[in-house]
Amino acid sequence: MTEQSLDPKRFPSSPGVYLMRGESDAVLYVGKAKNLRARLRSYFSAAGDGRGQIPFLMSRVRRIETIVTDTEKEALILENTLIKKHRPRYNINLRDDKTYLSIRLDPREEFPVLQTVRKVRRDGALYFGPYASGTAVRETLKEIYRIFPLRHYPLEVCRRRGRPCLFYQIGQCSAPCHGRISRDAYRRLVEGVTALLSGREGEVVGLLRERMASAAASMHYEEAARLRDQIRAIEATVERQKVVGAGGGDEDVIGVHREGGEVEVVLLFIREGKLIGRRAYPLEWRLEEDELLTSFLQEYYARDVLIPERILVPWPLTEGAALEEWLGERRGKKVQILYPQRGEKLRLVEMAARNAAESFRERGSRREARQEVLGEIQQRLDLRRLPERMECFDISNVQGRHSVGSMAVLLHGEAAPGEYRRFRIRTVEGADDYASLGEALRRRLAKGLREENLPDFILIDGGRGQLGVLTTVLAELGLEERIDAAGIAKSRVFANVRGKKVERSEERLFVPGRKNPVLLRAGSAALFLLERLRDEAHRFAITYHRQVRGRATLRSSLEDAPGIGPERRKALLRHFGSLRKIREVGVEELAALPGLPRAAAEALHRHLHGGEDT
Repeated sequence: MTEQSLDPKRFPSSPGVYLMRGESDAVLYVGKAKNLRARLRSYFSAAGDGRGQIPFLMSRVRRIETIVTDTEKEALILENTLIKKHRPRYNINLRDDKTYLSIRLDPREEFPVLQTVRKVRRDGALYFGPYASGTAVRETLKEIYRIFPLRHYPLEVCRRRGRPCLFYQIGQCSAPCHGRISRDAYRRLVEGVTALLSGREGEVVGLLRERMASAAASMHYEEAARLRDQIRAIEATVERQKVVGAGGGDEDVIGVHREGGEVEVVLLFIREGKLIGRRAYPLEWRLEEDELLTSFLQEYYARDVLIPERILVPWPLTEGAALEEWLGERRGKKVQILYPQRGEKLRLVEMAARNAAESFRERGSRREARQEVLGEIQQRLDLRRLPERMECFDISNVQGRHSVGSMAVLLHGEAAPGEYRRFRIRTVEGADDYASLGEALRRRLAKGLREENLPDFILIDGGRGQLGVLTTVLAELGLEERIDAAGIAKSRVFANVRGKKVERSEERLFVPGRKNPVLLRAGSAALFLLERLRDEAHRFAITYHRQVRGRATLRSSLEDAPGIGPERRKALLRHFGSLRKIREVGVEELAALPGLPRAAAEALHRHLHGGEDT
């Protein structure tokens, strides 16, 4: 690793990664290159290279750090690692970092079960999807269970029941937990599900027709009728799907639409020749197109998502070979990045581009509407600038214990979950929400100053007291002129003079230097946006507080129990499902757990029940 001045002649001419650092040594941008000197020379060209963002970026760069690697692929992997570590503001940031749902099936289990997951791991299981929404997954699973009745719940849970569950009664579970189906018969159901989810419906229908004919010939007419209904259900499901390509196979198709510094990237998910969904990503980007697409592919496929066998792109990539090698290692199989110039695959890329253009147009309409709302907030609250980045803070605790803070963020009027932050309150004892809020604000704003990443507007969940804490912190850090502030107090509920009718006041907004609160029109888009931001911060704080409190409770209950180490703790939770269930069972049931001696079971029971005799 070497640190260079801004003289491009001093940079090495080998492959590697470069980090551009600004004030306070914050990382502004991370890039990679086959030839570091040639790549970095373009940033210092007197005439510029046509990329509008470069002068803006370079005016903030104070030094450049380079890390030399042996190969392009090593540079690509290192770049991805450093971007995750530093989160540079000028690199691509996929704000919507939620991963789509997939369906998981592990054929190695005794009686495999279908699971919905967001992370795709290399664990030997089969994964199908991705699916655009939870509704799409539920509809898919409903059809599958109707055709192939696999189990729904963990075997241990079902076996403790006295009889099969309700799903068995309605024909959507084969009840392997109670021996109502043999392993071989269940395995045939799993094979049918695998073929159906893989897109091989014809294979499944052919197999079911043979079994139906055999059942009819043997005069097992009820079985034949059941198989007939399965065939009809599959055919009805397949008929609704749109076939977009011949030859089958799994492909992700990339479409790009660019206007000025804004870019819309769309992925079309094609599985076995069928279009199953799409996803759009809005980006701000002014660098060259090759770098744009390479960076996007790295950022997207570095997450736990399904990687198909082929990725279709709208132009050739300079670093395509290194990307293919990296993607192949992540997938465990060969991956091709193709730039089609004719035929069916070119038609798919063109369709993806049209989707990107349409998504950009729709987003533009939404953006204009959001700009109007932001303008109204600026005007009504007398803000100095348009609140393009709004942050809201909230504090959560129970009787002063396990205090946590949360920060929710709206960027250009849209929630940005990837920017949310949580704070474990460290310096405050007891239930002092004001002091806790002050700590969270100081930590957030001090880091924002170091990284040159500050909000335009901060909303506090509370009235004048909480707003006073915010204005004090802003003054301490010299930010009162750079960041606007307001507090939002929940509406008050009160009875009328006769005490018969309960009425609710308007939400009140407090701003510094103004005696009376600002009242926005009930039901207005501006008020709705601010309430949404407040509610997001509150939800995020409550969720985090429950996690912290739950971990603390679990620690005090199980981790401090005599004779219960990490492996036994995991086994207990896996078998019984929760701490509450462990408390409910007796010593005999605890001792029946494999690997838990009776003496340890008795000690655990005494510990959980405050030393009571067993």
